[in-house]
Amino acid sequence: MGRNIELSRVRNIGIMAHIDAGKTTVSERLLFYSGKTYKVGEVHDGAATMDWMEQERERGITISSAATTFSWNGHAITLIDTPGHIDFTAEVERSLRVLDGAVALFCAVGGVQPQSEQVWKQSEKYGVPKIAFINKMDRDGADFFGVVEKIRDILSARAVPVVIPIGQEDAFRGIINLITMKAVVYAGDTPEYECEAVPIPPEYEALAREWRGRLAEACAEQDDAAQDIFLTTGDLADADILRLLRNATLARRVIPVYCGTALKNKGIQPLLDGVVQFLPSPADLPPAIGSDNDESAERAASDDAPFSALTFKIVNDKHAGKLTYLRVYSGIIHIGDTVTNSTRRDEQRVGRLMRMHANRSEAIAEARTGDIVAAVGLGKTKTGDTICDPRHPIVLEAIEFPAPVMSISIKPQSRIEIEKTMEALHRLADEDPTFFVKLDQETGETILSGMGELHLEILVERLKREFGVGVTVGPPEVAFRETITNIVEGQYKHVKQSGGRGQYGHVWLRIEPLSKGEGFEFENEVRSGRIPSEYIPAVEKGVLRAMERGPLAGYPVVDVRVVVFDGSYHEVDSSDAAFQEAAWWCFRDLYLKAHPRLIEPVMSLEVTTPEDYVGGIAGSIGQRRGRIDDLEIQAGHRVIRGMAPLSEMFGYSNVIRTLSQGRSGYTMQFEHYEPVPMALAEAIIKKRREQNKVR
Repeated sequence: MGRNIELSRVRNIGIMAHIDAGKTTVSERLLFYSGKTYKVGEVHDGAATMDWMEQERERGITISSAATTFSWNGHAITLIDTPGHIDFTAEVERSLRVLDGAVALFCAVGGVQPQSEQVWKQSEKYGVPKIAFINKMDRDGADFFGVVEKIRDILSARAVPVVIPIGQEDAFRGIINLITMKAVVYAGDTPEYECEAVPIPPEYEALAREWRGRLAEACAEQDDAAQDIFLTTGDLADADILRLLRNATLARRVIPVYCGTALKNKGIQPLLDGVVQFLPSPADLPPAIGSDNDESAERAASDDAPFSALTFKIVNDKHAGKLTYLRVYSGIIHIGDTVTNSTRRDEQRVGRLMRMHANRSEAIAEARTGDIVAAVGLGKTKTGDTICDPRHPIVLEAIEFPAPVMSISIKPQSRIEIEKTMEALHRLADEDPTFFVKLDQETGETILSGMGELHLEILVERLKREFGVGVTVGPPEVAFRETITNIVEGQYKHVKQSGGRGQYGHVWLRIEPLSKGEGFEFENEVRSGRIPSEYIPAVEKGVLRAMERGPLAGYPVVDVRVVVFDGSYHEVDSSDAAFQEAAWWCFRDLYLKAHPRLIEPVMSLEVTTPEDYVGGIAGSIGQRRGRIDDLEIQAGHRVIRGMAPLSEMFGYSNVIRTLSQGRSGYTMQFEHYEPVPMALAEAIIKKRREQNKVR
């Protein structure tokens, strides 16, 4: 059977936050209080429903985003619990692309942390409306109003509390709802307590009136008529506040803020109310935008519109086979339907449809607009592909993923396992768009590239546990890149004659540096048919081939614009191959004249430590070519923020534990590429060239 609820009562939401803010714990409480589960699964017991992978339960972290659907007050809510660790940012990226709304989770002690900022930026890129939940209100150092200010200052978001806490830290015992002006005081910490609205405690009446006024004022600013009422009376009706706050949330002008402590089972029901009151249904959002034969196209969120869906996740299930996760943007899909993968121009048949609950599934006959489901039978489909009605093709906006910053080499432990290893690696790469597998033709090594040490460590573990493949792992390597600093131009003429038809390709190229992070641009300025248009793509291919292994040290070349502006051809001897070869040699010759340099990934770093260890940790960052940008006190600890090259940070978790007797922790995430210091660059280049000679 399919969904039997109207579209306006559908919510597709995700929970996004910094690592250890409590995302999975909040998810478990949402499932429990909605009646989806009858027992609370705890992360620390390795029993969380949403963390079903062995590695997740052992490590107490979320690695793979998990989806489930439950009901609350007559609404169907599909929830995706996303990872907080930066190494698994692809899971957040793909989830936010297909979600309609999100709960931004913040620790009441840590506030807005580095990964909080990162996922916030990702959600803003996709225009996702959000509400906020400040968790861990029972922790020492909890500061609800301080975190609200940080959301405003650091994220430039209009955070507007809808509830305020009754007490903080050990004294946290409930919340005051500023819309109903009622309190909820929790009788205990167990999940089974009764949650009833009661009058506001007398000692909190003045504070509640103050924050109710601020809430009403924020809502009044959204509407001229409401502003007149507010200026006259100093307040608004509850219904007007709900309506105006919802409209402002959908427009991303306001972030309603809730609070509680998920571990102690407090504040969850009001958060569920906030999800259905303020976050959008698919019907509240603009039509999905895409293209049809290079023409702009769109699909309204309606069952009556032609079917269209975006693939956002691939999972290789040992029982069901390849599961393709779809977000349906329009129309209806049934079991047995033939659909078109418009990204790859390939027709496929839907074998089965399933609604997922973490790693368990429920068979359904159809999926409607707004549904998030898994399909079996779409074997050739990849992450980011569009699936649609063959009679009404459309290609929806795909998902952008960050490039890997670290690599390791692996070698199967026996020759007979080589084929098995490669098959397993390609299945893992199918699931994870930030994981790349490459065979180095010169060395015969298999190179795995990913987002960090933990990411690659988990993938190697999965090889062993899920596929029964043991491998020998080489040391990690940083994804260095090469670029240029000067503009140069020149020519190369590729002429070869050895009997029969010859080869002739002649190009003039100009190469120019681009700004940091701009990648690669190719432009054609050839006039008067000096190079026939059919050979221009071959010139670009030759340049791209040369950029795969830069002439400086053999690393990929980035942030370069290449312009082909002149050349010549031969009516008989010219070919695609000849122009590719000419472009390849021309780029390599010019590149070495353009003052090339080596660049490296630099990570933003945040260390939380007791005061006693600040000096030693600051010194260790300096020893790693890092810099400290900020030092602040937070809940009795020092927070050190700065930057450091990834190449210097291998094994830093052990260093920081030793320096602080295990009492300090750190997080880091990729920020940008910076030039490698000259002396160090020369050593890296020399070593790289020696390795290439040995090969």
